[in-house]
Amino acid sequence: MKKKATSTKSRTDFARLDAMRDRDIDLSDAPEITPAMFAKAMVRRGLAPRTKRQLTLRLDSDVLDWFKKQGTGYQTRINALLRAYMEEHRAQATRSRLNIRRG
Repeated sequence: MKKKATSTKSRTDFARLDAMRDRDIDLSDAPEITPAMFAKAMVRRGLAPRTKRQLTLRLDSDVLDWFKKQGTGYQTRINALLRAYMEEHRAQATRSRLNIRRG
């Protein structure tokens, strides 16, 4: 059986990709994430230790009850979801700044 020839050289046209704007990208095969999809997502935490602070936070009763029903670690899961939300918004802001500079 012959081995397929593989190349380490990328055939991606990076210059063309860099020139593209967000609105030029076809996302039809990657639909927007729904709240249901987000709820089922697994959040991976980084390896770097993070300091935590204790605070009082008011949440809707049904939201807190739902997280508590998920079992031990509900506060960690709430933190992980808030972190994912924060990181996505930071990434969007960075992308927006890059598009302003390019556009």
